[in-house]
Amino acid sequence: MTQSAQQPDFNKPGQDGLIPAIVVDDDSGDVLMLAYMNADSYARTLESGQTWFWSRGRQELWHKGATSGNTQTVVSMTLDCDRDTVLIRVKPAGPACHTGARSCFFNPVEK
Repeated sequence: MTQSAQQPDFNKPGQDGLIPAIVVDDDSGDVLMLAYMNADSYARTLESGQTWFWSRGRQELWHKGATSGNTQTVVSMTLDCDRDTVLIRVKPAGPACHTGARSCFFNPVEK
């Protein structure tokens, strides 16, 4: 896993200490999911090499795949230009979505 020399900015106004985390399959380039990270989940991801997020609904940390087994091994993490969004390239061990779908993005938008 490669790391950025920069650190995320978790203190931007209106973000409640969270940054969006876009998770992409390293092999296919497909977007798997969007989640949120706080400083603790970001640090745990760097330390463990697997994705950790902050659940806004449950107000707690969660290790992706801890109960399902569908973990995500981090290949690389890249911050955007404002350091308030992180792109995480992963090797997924199963579906990313809690519905069992490979990606969380499967609902087409109709005009």
